[in-house]
Amino acid sequence: MRRKLKNLVRPLTPKIAKKIYNFFKINLDDYVLLPKKNLTYATDQLYTFHNSDFQKDPIFKESYTLARKVDAGHCLGKNDIPWRMHVLYWAGTLAKNIPGDFIDCGVNTGFCARSLMHYISFEKLSKKYFLLDTFSGLDPRYSSAKELEIHKTMKYDKQDLYETVKNTFEGFNVEIIKGPVPDTLSKVKTNAVAFLHLDMNSSIPEVAALDFFWNKMSKGGIVLFDDYAYENNHVMKATHDAWAKKHGVEILSLPTAQGLLIKQ
Repeated sequence: MRRKLKNLVRPLTPKIAKKIYNFFKINLDDYVLLPKKNLTYATDQLYTFHNSDFQKDPIFKESYTLARKVDAGHCLGKNDIPWRMHVLYWAGTLAKNIPGDFIDCGVNTGFCARSLMHYISFEKLSKKYFLLDTFSGLDPRYSSAKELEIHKTMKYDKQDLYETVKNTFEGFNVEIIKGPVPDTLSKVKTNAVAFLHLDMNSSIPEVAALDFFWNKMSKGGIVLFDDYAYENNHVMKATHDAWAKKHGVEILSLPTAQGLLIKQ
């Protein structure tokens, strides 16, 4: 009997026994436990029981499927971000009725812009879409050490997507501008902006874009910040908040980590 007991215990030591011991040391007051069956949304660090039936909308499903196809696993392979895309599509739907062009600063594969264009039937609008990106990662001249560290984990600098993006938007009223912001901002030839999407993962270029385009934003025009409240880059939010305070406006912080600003 003693030998059988010894053989039973032996496989549990030392690593497995330690894990079991540590598990029972957990203070459940430090955690939030959610019943999975009641969750309506549980991805991208956002969990809720509230209504999220936008995901069932046919045009949303079409657009998000297109986003995944265009992305080809670069960003969305490991990340499922339907609520963020829902916010993007909502913002674009509002902006399509505002005078001015659309601008994305930070493009990557172009999945955001291309799927948004599908969602709002951009080809039927008298607007131009400008896409600005280095297409080769962050420029160290305009990025902090922390931003470069975060960016390294995303491996954006391991790919040059310029030709891919050119092919994606061929035939559309889209101008692709390669190079770092702020260096390329003067190449955007427009007098009015209805929609500005900032997703450069770096605060200096994003503030430079805000400074450059703010006076060109039409009344009711939308600025959408992709990484405004991102957990690993508090400097980004602080920098944008300082800019907003200087200009007498306030950015709406969303649980998706996005930020939203409407020009009045």
